[in-house]
This record gives sequence, C-alpha cells and structure tokens, in this order.
Amino acid sequence: MKEVEDLIIYKQYLELIYYVESITEKYPKSVKLSLVTQIKNNTYDGMKCILSAFKEYDYKTKLINLNRLDIILKMQKVLIRVSYKKKYISIKNYYAWSKKICNIGNLLGGWISKCPRQ
Repeated sequence: MKEVEDLIIYKQYLELIYYVESITEKYPKSVKLSLVTQIKNNTYDGMKCILSAFKEYDYKTKLINLNRLDIILKMQKVLIRVSYKKKYISIKNYYAWSKKICNIGNLLGGWISKCPRQ
C-alpha cells in the first residue's frame, strides 16, 4: 500500500516547509508575529491539505482539499511578494521560493487532473 511519504508532492512540500522555516528566521522581529506567522500557518495548512487529500476516498472531498491547496499556494505567492517588496528576502530567495511553489503547483495540477470527475 502506498504511503503519503512516497508522494513526490509530499516530499517537495516538506522541503518547502524546511525552506520556509530557515528563511523566516532571518526576518526582523517586528514582523515575526504578523507576516512570519501568516507565512508559517499558510504553509502548514498546505501540508494538511495534502495529508487530507491522500487519506480521502470520496473524490469530491479530495478535490475540495486539492483546490484548497491551490488557493494556499496562490496565497503563498502573495506573501512571498510582500516579503520581497519589504526587502525581508533577496531576489535569489524570492526566485528559489517561487520555484518551489511553482513545482508543487505543477504536481498539484497533475494530481487534480487524475481525479475522476463525477
């Protein structure tokens, strides 16, 4: 039986979590309780969607979780953009972070397309 840890999207999302944790440590203390909290909560909510979708057998509920993950990824792009505009991250960090989200988004699109429509 396939485990969630075997999914490529799970592995890449876990790498995203590690990246978010390391990069947000460098943010100024003045935004630790606002922007950083928002970024981390958003990131962990995405992992919850992956875990929920993996365990779900009802395709409508699975699609709801996968679509929720898509919204979370779009929100992460906004949070990254804000971080860059406020100069909390460099352009290099901005591109690396965005690339991780884009790769996860591509995997998500493949997963959604494989869900049968009823």
